[in-house]
Amino acid sequence: MTYNEAIEYLFAKRPSFERQGANGYKPGLGTSLILDKYYGSPHNKYKTIHVAGTNGKGSVSNLIAATLQCQGYKVGLYTSPHFVDFRERIRVNGEMIPEERVCRFVDSFEDSDLECDPSFFELTSTLAFLYFAECNVDYAVIEVGLGGRLDSTNIISPILSVITNISLDHTEFLGNTVEKIAFEKAGIIKKNVPVVIGEADHSVEDVFVSTANGMSSPIYLSYIDNEVVDANSYNTGLELITKNYGKLSCGLAGLYQVQNANTALVSINILKSIGVNIDNESIYEGFGNVTNLMGFVGRWTKLIDSPKVICDSAHNVGGLETVMKQLRSLKCNKLLVVIGFMGDKDIDEMLKLFPQDAEYYFTQAQSERALKADALAVMAKQYNLNGRNFDNVITAYTTALSDAGPDDIIYIGGSMYVLAEVFSLIHH
Repeated sequence: MTYNEAIEYLFAKRPSFERQGANGYKPGLGTSLILDKYYGSPHNKYKTIHVAGTNGKGSVSNLIAATLQCQGYKVGLYTSPHFVDFRERIRVNGEMIPEERVCRFVDSFEDSDLECDPSFFELTSTLAFLYFAECNVDYAVIEVGLGGRLDSTNIISPILSVITNISLDHTEFLGNTVEKIAFEKAGIIKKNVPVVIGEADHSVEDVFVSTANGMSSPIYLSYIDNEVVDANSYNTGLELITKNYGKLSCGLAGLYQVQNANTALVSINILKSIGVNIDNESIYEGFGNVTNLMGFVGRWTKLIDSPKVICDSAHNVGGLETVMKQLRSLKCNKLLVVIGFMGDKDIDEMLKLFPQDAEYYFTQAQSERALKADALAVMAKQYNLNGRNFDNVITAYTTALSDAGPDDIIYIGGSMYVLAEVFSLIHH
């Protein structure tokens, strides 16, 4: 089987939430446990850190993994989705899984006599766990796919659980209140295993504290006992003022990353307290070089200087609130916005957050779930957001680029899938 055939098998022949939405979503651990047993329970061969949350889990996962890597550990990192190459999801010390290893795994599953019908994500998670074991990693940082309690990654027994924050997203699967969503995310809390909470209001905090107490799990509220006491934002990243590490540079740009950096630092403090050897130099190096070390993109990423082109993967109300606040703070002659959304998102609430004085390029990603550009334009008009619509992301982006002057800003966002198509053009 060639690599392209293996990817075609995973994406086209397996149920996939990312492609199909509700029709591709398979909650529950039954199939994951069958796969895990068949492949020899590989996740038991190394220590894991489990990261859930509505927003920020990718940033927190990458910061923790980069720090452990700089300490000299061999570190696996499993995240989703990818932007350009499927292999971005599964990395060891920042290096993507080889194409040949993906092919071999798909062949092995096809040749098996397993009586189960795994989804794309269930197979991909099994591949990640197996590959990490084969690489003899010391630690693996595992990002939850969707929710927590019923997510296929939730078969692991981590040394630390992390929940970044809660806001309304995927409500059709996780519940239509923040408390219900918190209950699902709290499902990653394990008996006697410490858990770090990045951000929570009172009702959500109650859910986490109650669950942790029921599991005899020490709980650390990083937004109350902050490690980061002040921060400044620059084009290339952040300068953090911290309690224990003095001034600390962070390679993630965007003011909203301050909270994620704080969550990651508190998590690192807890890892140190339970016996993981991490020195200050590894934290400085890991945080400062996280994007280069891990190949981490798509979070307030600057693509071009003039006109300034910024893209961000925020795709729900909670994420966009902070991103739009930062976007409005930038000085420019004219703001041009290239946006597209998945049709199953709370689009009305997100459109309310966008500035009315921008020029819009409404578009749609090549996904079954994508809202059509013309339908988006009609919805946006209700909120005084006006512009043109394009049924192709690349056409929308290149048109905005040709319309922009040197002192203008182009913002690209609304969906990770919109960003992915722009990245594919750039890296082609």
